[in-house]
Amino acid sequence: MNTFDWGELTELHVHVGSAVDPAIMWEIAHDQGIKLPTRNYWDFERLITVSGKTTYQKYLDLFAWTELIQSSPEAIDKSVYSIASGAYRKNNITTLEIRFNPMKRNRGGERDLDHIILAAIHGMERAMLAYPLRAGLIICFDRSFDSKLNTILARKAIKYAKRGVVGIDLAGPISKSFDVSSLVPLINDCRKSGLGVTIHTGEATGADEVRKVVELLSPDRIGHGVRSTEDDSLLDILRERGTVLEICPSSNIHTGVVSDLVKFREIFLRLKKHRVLFTVNTDGPEMLMTNLKNEYQLLEKNNILSREDLLSATKVAKKASFIKNG
Repeated sequence: MNTFDWGELTELHVHVGSAVDPAIMWEIAHDQGIKLPTRNYWDFERLITVSGKTTYQKYLDLFAWTELIQSSPEAIDKSVYSIASGAYRKNNITTLEIRFNPMKRNRGGERDLDHIILAAIHGMERAMLAYPLRAGLIICFDRSFDSKLNTILARKAIKYAKRGVVGIDLAGPISKSFDVSSLVPLINDCRKSGLGVTIHTGEATGADEVRKVVELLSPDRIGHGVRSTEDDSLLDILRERGTVLEICPSSNIHTGVVSDLVKFREIFLRLKKHRVLFTVNTDGPEMLMTNLKNEYQLLEKNNILSREDLLSATKVAKKASFIKNG
């Protein structure tokens, strides 16, 4: 087993819905009286985790349960605290960004959105009191939402921009009716308020959408972005703009976005050839049964990235974080 000390780590791409220990999710569900499809803990653990290969859509479907369980201020507080504190204890992560869509945690409007966001901030701040780490929240727009709902999310992100929310993202299932151009005014408003911008693209969508996102939204970072490697000229644009890719190896392999580690070797070779900045992340450590150190070791052990590459990615991640120093 690799026992190399990676030092203090930074993780930029973690979703609340896939990063809470199943045992804690089980406790939260029972504390809230949520009726689960099984009374057996081990069956529940299998329900909300991924074993072996699945599909992108089936992976997203798992969030239906985790989002339901996390749909209260108390649940989101406990969830965010467990993610941040666990990241430090298990991986010595001292800079952590946690993303989620609060509108998917308010039971369709039954719960007040501000209470959900404030609870997430509270859970994060409790973790920072207990452990020496810096953390920040990213609020996610959703591809399945209309412009009215995404506008509300933008307003909430701006409202809490100086209270723990550090950035905005676009996530959610792919929808043919969604056009990234609809986000232009929202992204501009968020950026003016000092929020960082990261966009999920180049995962379930191709290089053509990555190009459109870069041209229209000018994100600081891109969530995943592995399919950018299908277009050399796009890679050159990413390098010139200094756009940082948030690569999530195990996630992409489990969902079939990337076929195998051999393909990942090709992806990283192309990124390095074109000098595109990238970071390594888990996406959902508990749901995917991994952690950041495991991701580093996976890449090094399989000769996909060298130790020097990984240490460089750590530096890139810390510099690219939306969390302000101080």
